[in-house]
Amino acid sequence: MDMSAAEVKRATTGSAQPQISPSSSSQHPEINGSEILVRCLQAENVKYMWGYPGGSVLYIYDALYKQDTIQHVLVRHEQAAVHAADGYARATGEVGVALVTSGPGVTNAVTGIATAYMDSIPMVVITGQVPTPAIGLDAFQECDTVGITRPIVKHNFLVKDVRDLASTIKKAFHIARTGRPGPVVVDIPKDVSLKTTAFHYPERVEMRSYNPVKKGHGGQIRKAMLLLLSAKRPYIYTGGGVILGNAAAELRELADLLGFPCTNTLMGLGATPASDPKFLGMLGMHGTYEANMTMQHCDVLLAVGARFDDRVIGNPKHFASVERKIIHVDIDPSSISKRVKVDIPIVGDTKEVLQEMIAHLKETQAKPDNQALAAWWKQVNDWRKRECLSYRKSDEVIKPQYVVETLARLTKGTDVYVTSDVGQHQMWAAQFFPFEEPRRWINSGGLGTMGVGLPYAMGIKLAKPDSDVFCITGEGSIQMCIQELSTCNQYKTPVKIIALNNRYLGMVRQWQELDYEGRYSHSYMDALPDFVKLAEAYGHVGLKIEKPSDVEPALKEMIRLKDRTVFLDVRTDPTENVWPMVQAGKGITEMLLGSEDL
Repeated sequence: MDMSAAEVKRATTGSAQPQISPSSSSQHPEINGSEILVRCLQAENVKYMWGYPGGSVLYIYDALYKQDTIQHVLVRHEQAAVHAADGYARATGEVGVALVTSGPGVTNAVTGIATAYMDSIPMVVITGQVPTPAIGLDAFQECDTVGITRPIVKHNFLVKDVRDLASTIKKAFHIARTGRPGPVVVDIPKDVSLKTTAFHYPERVEMRSYNPVKKGHGGQIRKAMLLLLSAKRPYIYTGGGVILGNAAAELRELADLLGFPCTNTLMGLGATPASDPKFLGMLGMHGTYEANMTMQHCDVLLAVGARFDDRVIGNPKHFASVERKIIHVDIDPSSISKRVKVDIPIVGDTKEVLQEMIAHLKETQAKPDNQALAAWWKQVNDWRKRECLSYRKSDEVIKPQYVVETLARLTKGTDVYVTSDVGQHQMWAAQFFPFEEPRRWINSGGLGTMGVGLPYAMGIKLAKPDSDVFCITGEGSIQMCIQELSTCNQYKTPVKIIALNNRYLGMVRQWQELDYEGRYSHSYMDALPDFVKLAEAYGHVGLKIEKPSDVEPALKEMIRLKDRTVFLDVRTDPTENVWPMVQAGKGITEMLLGSEDL
């Protein structure tokens, strides 16, 4: 039955069927593993799950058929199931849930699991497995799910006894959402999903080997605040950990109390409002000139929920060539001093640690050195004068930056969500769309996965049916999961797709231009589909524009068509590059600001 996103939400949050209490038992003393799984998901208040059926999960699908509190979304490829659950989790902060069958179902899901793992997204992925007596015998559609997924999960389980199923699901959700979040795989053999036992869902879980620290060390926090208040050239650098820890409000309060310049990573955009004068923009490989220069030349750096990855600091030796003191706050102790040696490590939940910092700041008599801070701001504002994001406007060809700027202007003040795929369009979206709130910018950071944009948008639209959800993509990325246009039609999730179509794998082409003497090996898209006809074939609205004067009218039409999925094919300048750019192996201040630097 086709349902709109709003109808789906009403159906799953209504009172048609009572929720099962976490500690209750069924009137019938024993139920099968599939029914136990469904009751566990209900106890975790799961509203949506994405999946694709197959032999080893048919008992589970039968149990789903018999209930109406969990809305299952049938995708067209298992990769999209995990991506959609991932997008839902990123936008809501809740645990995303996906269900796939054994063998190829699992292997198709691997990319989605790895994507969530790299970006620390809380998910539980239920996988089917061949019956326990057949495990290891090369049975039909068998694969070693635990072995395959071990490097790309926070944890995984193989449930061999139906009596362990409920407690395992409880552990899976607990592990996925606490500490540094991440995906957890629960592999359920077909016979376990059929066997029966009494149902009891534990109210809480205790795991001796898993006790993530939440509260930061008081002494370390006091040392950090003394160092921050003595700084002459301070800087606040934050990443996805602030978003995942729901700590944006605390970050903003701390920054306002201190008056220090701030930057966010690609995954941290929205933690600091883009309109805040203290915000210097994104830093890193395609970050702003002022953000990178401030990073290199500060004397005290407060890093919160960020990991100093290669796309942020460039060459570690170059970064270490300037002396600075570093305070690093992170929930994951293994992330601290992993790539860059820090002076004051603080292990703890970003929200709680920032709250402690704010409390200390309000109690202390010490204040920042305003004279030194004023001189530092003068230097920062001098770097800002470079206007590194300026680009050459055109009345002849559509510039991709102009498309993103126009979308931002037309949606200003609305609760809008933007997803992207990976490549040039991703960087232009990050650079030119000013995110004012957290969890509004949904993209693949660590793994850099093409194809995520459309499934992300589908997952978000179910969760946020009253918000506009835009997918900014490229003609290469969109084709990786384009079959999900069918899913958008079936489940009436009207997302807006903006394909910045330059007929190239744009970021590959840019690197080939700069580093491979213009040898464009297999980066040109030679046989693209007619995206307008393709969108219409899937039951949606297709639009195509080729002139700059058509950009604003087309975007206005997309926004006007609230209840339709719209695919806008934007033919953009194929020669446009993303600037600034730090080439591989270079330091973050060794930026190319445009073609004139080549």
